[in-house]
Amino acid sequence: IPGYGDSPPVEMAVTAQGRKTFLERVFQELDMQRTVLVSPSMSGRFSLPFLLAHGDRLAGFVPIAPVGTKDYTAEQYRGVQTPTLILYGDRDTGLAPQALQNLQHLPEHRVAVLPGAGHACYLDKPEAFHQALLGFLRLLK
Repeated sequence: IPGYGDSPPVEMAVTAQGRKTFLERVFQELDMQRTVLVSPSMSGRFSLPFLLAHGDRLAGFVPIAPVGTKDYTAEQYRGVQTPTLILYGDRDTGLAPQALQNLQHLPEHRVAVLPGAGHACYLDKPEAFHQALLGFLRLLK
């Protein structure tokens, strides 16, 4: 994610509109069509504006306790028809409950909870994470 960790800051990543545009350009440059967007934690600042504006370009969306879910209304989420797998670890008592509370308004969602996993559930329980993800991918057409 530009501007996080050791990555250099990117001017356009300052606003939600800029982050949406950044992700649009990534998809365009990589010629990605009908992609499944997996979005853990801080990447929610990029994926959520993109989802709300261009969810129809995605084959699926997999938010993993992303940040920024409270920045949008239930009505905005209800307008998204992208199949979504809300995935989180049951030991993530910070972001996961907030994300679930907001993202459950997405009409085409299902939920997968990984027992014994924390915020980085894909690191804590990689086999269970991959099983949930692959199961969701199999449902997509």
